[in-house]
Amino acid sequence: MTVEGSDAGPQSEAAEGMDTDAARERLDEMFNLAYAELHRLAAILQHSSNATLGPTALVNEAWLKLSAYPGFHWESPLHFRRIAARAMRQVLVEAARNRTAEKRGGVDREMVTLEPDIAATAMTADAILSLNEALEALATVSPRQVRLIELRFFAGLDVAEAAAALGVSEATAQREWRAGKAWLAHRLSQGD
Repeated sequence: MTVEGSDAGPQSEAAEGMDTDAARERLDEMFNLAYAELHRLAAILQHSSNATLGPTALVNEAWLKLSAYPGFHWESPLHFRRIAARAMRQVLVEAARNRTAEKRGGVDREMVTLEPDIAATAMTADAILSLNEALEALATVSPRQVRLIELRFFAGLDVAEAAAALGVSEATAQREWRAGKAWLAHRLSQGD
């Protein structure tokens, strides 16, 4: 699948044997099961009045991105949510880029926080772009921290769920979460 940076594996043997219609039905079924949760998370992410897309539009755009590759493989519903969260992040970034043609920076730069209660975080297009750039830079240092932050921030998972999705202990996930937040806070405060 081509959700950039996604860890969606190649098609499984079962998916490879499916025709496109069967693969699409499988994707639709999983998306329908996850829709309410994804919509809830999209509403939280779009809490800001400066939102580039509404919750329904964000979820639908993520579905369109995923449906372009119906035969991709996911291992569990949690893994699917992880992939859908990556797609939602990409949709938000793309919409923010389209919305802001000017270069960001200077004193108007917004502070981005990665608190577990993302409902309190109102993100503008500039903040989304700043966060995305920082996440891309962090990915060169620690890809697992980026995946953890995506799971916590974009997919709304708690530490235990994120640890399970990544196949690490809760203590490791907690340590990586703190380290990743600190790295991002430093990077975002510098503006580069």
